[in-house]
Amino acid sequence: MTRTVIVGGSLTGLATALALGERGHRVTVLERSAPPPEGPPGKAADGWERPLVPQSQQSHTLTSLGVKVLAERAPAILADALAEGARMHAVGDAAPPSLSRSPEAANDPELRALAVRRATLELLLHAAVRTMPGVSLRHGTTVRGLVVAPAGRAVAGVLTDRGERIPAETVVDATGRRAEHRRWLEAAGLPSATDLTGPTALRVFSRFYRLRDATAPAPGPLNRGNAAGGIWDHYAAVLHPAEDGVFALSFGVLPGDPATTALRDAGAFTAAARLSPYVAPWLEPGASEPLAPVRVMTVPPNLLRGTVTARQRPVHGLFPVGDAACVTDPIFGRGMSLAFAHAFRLADLLDAEPRPGDAQSAGAVGLVDELLRPWFVHDSGEGVVRRVRWRAATRGAEAPAPTPVPLAAPAGRGRPALSEVAAAATTDGLVWRGLHRVLMSLDPPGTVFDDPVFRERVRTAPPARPTPGVRPPSRAELLEALNAGKGA
Repeated sequence: MTRTVIVGGSLTGLATALALGERGHRVTVLERSAPPPEGPPGKAADGWERPLVPQSQQSHTLTSLGVKVLAERAPAILADALAEGARMHAVGDAAPPSLSRSPEAANDPELRALAVRRATLELLLHAAVRTMPGVSLRHGTTVRGLVVAPAGRAVAGVLTDRGERIPAETVVDATGRRAEHRRWLEAAGLPSATDLTGPTALRVFSRFYRLRDATAPAPGPLNRGNAAGGIWDHYAAVLHPAEDGVFALSFGVLPGDPATTALRDAGAFTAAARLSPYVAPWLEPGASEPLAPVRVMTVPPNLLRGTVTARQRPVHGLFPVGDAACVTDPIFGRGMSLAFAHAFRLADLLDAEPRPGDAQSAGAVGLVDELLRPWFVHDSGEGVVRRVRWRAATRGAEAPAPTPVPLAAPAGRGRPALSEVAAAATTDGLVWRGLHRVLMSLDPPGTVFDDPVFRERVRTAPPARPTPGVRPPSRAELLEALNAGKGA
C-alpha cells in the first residue's frame, strides 16, 4: 500500500483516514490544532472551542447521503453516534397532509437523516482513527509545503513547520475552506487553475440550546423532515435537532443588511425566533436553555476549486477533499454528507488505481465532476435567486420572477425553478419525493429535475394551498421584534 499524508485532522481528514486505514494504507494525519478534549463525546462537545474552525460552531446536519455512506461504509461510527443520543429521523414523516396525488410515494426508506452535532461526530471519528493500526495522528503540526518529484509532476511528501520532511506518494488536502494546496503549489512554482465561484449572499447567526426535558416530545414538528423552520421571502430561520436534546437555531440574512446585525444580541435573537414559524415553540419560556452565545459568520461563496477540475495540469498524488475541493451553500446543509462521500470514494479510487499517474488523476477529476460539481452548479443558481428575492424584500420592491441560472454552467433546459417544484410538492407525492431526494443529497438535481416525467408532474400538480396558521413575519415585523428584544 502507498504512504499517504492527510493534512487536516478535522471531520473530512478523519473520514479519509478511516476510509484508507480500513483498507490497510499507511496513513499519517497532520493537524495544526491541539488534540480534542477527552471524555464522553456528547459531553466533550459542549465545551470544545475551535477558533481555527469557525464553522464548527454553526449548525450542521447529516442528510440522507451522509447516513447512507455511514451505514454502508462506517456502521460502527453510526452506531456510536446513536449510542451518544443521536436520533434518526424519517424524512417522510414531514410529508404534508395536503398530498392528494400519489401520497404513498413519500414513504421512501432511503429518506432519513441523522440529528447529531458536527463536534460529536468528529470526536467519534477521532476516537476510532487514533486506535487504527497503520494510522498515525499528530497534532500541533503545520504543513508548510509539498515535496515535489524532480519532474514536477508528482508529490513526494510534505514539509512541516519543524523542517521535517515526511515522504508520501499521496497527499490529501483536508484543510477545509483554506484549501492550502493552492499555496503549496504556488510555493513549488506550479500553476493552479482559477476557481469557479457562485454567490451565496448569506450571513448566518447560530446558537445552540438544550431542551430542559430531552425525554419529552419535541416542542414542535420537524416540518422539513430533518429540521424545523423555513427559507422565507427576506430571511431564513431553520432549527436542526442534534443528540441528547441539543438543537441549533440559525438565522440567514443578507450580509449587507445592517438592520439584522441586531441578531448578535441574545435578546433580539430570541425575539426573532419567537416570531418565526415552526421554530417558535422550541424557544418558549421553560422549553430550552442556551448552551453558547450567538455565533455569526459571513458565508463564503460557493467554490469549485480549479485544481480539482480538468483545467488543472495534474500533480500526481495530490487530492483535495471536502471543502478543500468544493464549498457549497450551508443553507442546504449537505457539506458533511458530501465530505463523507468524497472521502470514501477517493479511497475506492486509490484502491482501483494505486499507482500515481494520469489515470489516477483523471479518476479524481471524474469523481469531482460526478459527486461535487452538480451541487456547486445548483447552489450557485439558487444563490442568485435568493439574493434577488431577499434584496427586493429588504428594499420594499417587487422581486422579478426568479430564473435559477447559475454563474458556472447552465441548468437543464426547461428545468422548473425550485419554487415551482416546492409548490407542486405540497400536493403531489412523487414530486415531494423527488424534491427531497435532491434536498437530502441522494440524487443530483439533473437526475430529478430534468426527468420528463417529473417535469410533467410538476406542471400538472394540483394547486398548492397555504399551510393554515403558518405566516412568517414581514420585514417590518421582524425589525420591530429585533429592536424590542435588544438587551432583554
